[in-house]
Amino acid sequence: MKRMGMIFRAKANKALDRAEDPRETLDYSYQKQLELLQKVRRGVADVATSRKRLELQLNQLQGQSSKLEDQGRKALALGREDLAREALSRRAALQQQVTDLETQHQTLQGEEEKLTLAAQRLQAKVDAFRTKKETIKATYTAAQAQTRIAESFSGISEEMSDVGVAIQRAEDKTAQLQARAGAIDELLASGALDDQSGLAKDDLQAELDRLSGGTDVELELQRMKAELAGGPSQQAIEGGPQDAAQPQSQPRSHPKFDKQ
Repeated sequence: MKRMGMIFRAKANKALDRAEDPRETLDYSYQKQLELLQKVRRGVADVATSRKRLELQLNQLQGQSSKLEDQGRKALALGREDLAREALSRRAALQQQVTDLETQHQTLQGEEEKLTLAAQRLQAKVDAFRTKKETIKATYTAAQAQTRIAESFSGISEEMSDVGVAIQRAEDKTAQLQARAGAIDELLASGALDDQSGLAKDDLQAELDRLSGGTDVELELQRMKAELAGGPSQQAIEGGPQDAAQPQSQPRSHPKFDKQ
C-alpha cells in the first residue's frame, strides 16, 4: 500500500508538473495579493466608519453635557439647588460616557493608522510583485520561444519530428521506386523480361538497326556525289561496285544448245 501510494503521488506530481504554467501561477498569486489588499482597505474603511460614529456620539454627549451644565446653573440661580444637583449628577454620568467614548475613539484611531500603514506597505509589495511578475513572464515566454525555435531547427520538436518522419518516408519511397525502375530497365535490356508493348528492343536489334541506318546514309551520300560529278546513275550506285566495273559495250554471250 505504501508503494502504491508513493507511485500514485509520483504520477500525480508529474502530471501536475506538466500541466503547471509558471505564468498562470504568478497571475494567480498576484490575484490573491490583490484580494488581500482589498480586504485590508475594507478593514481601514470599517475602522474609519466606527471612529466617525464615535465622534458623532461624542459630539452629541458633549452637547448634552453642556446643556445640563447650563440648566444646573439656571436652577441654582433660581434657588432650586435640588434641580441643580440633579442636572450636575446627569452631567457627571454623561461625562463618564464621554470619557469611555474618547478612549474607544483613540483606540480606533490607532487601529486605523496601523491598518492604513499596513495597506500602504502591502500596496508597495503588490506593485513590486506585479513588476517582477511581468518580468518573469516575459523572460519565460522568450525562453520558451527560443527553445521551440531551437527544437524546430534541430528537428527534435514534436511538430518538426512528424514532418521529418514524413519527409524520410517520402525519400525512402522515392529511392525504392527509382531502384525498382532501374532494375526493370536492366531486366528489359538484358532480355530477362519481355516488353509486352513491343516497343523495346534488345542490344542486338538496336545494333542492327544502327548499322542499317548507317548504310542507307552512305548510299544516299554516294548518290548525291554522283549527281554532282555527272557520273553514273543512281541505278549504277545502287547496283554496287561490281556492276559498275563491267564494260557495258561488251555483248553478252548467249548459251548455245547442241542439237541432237
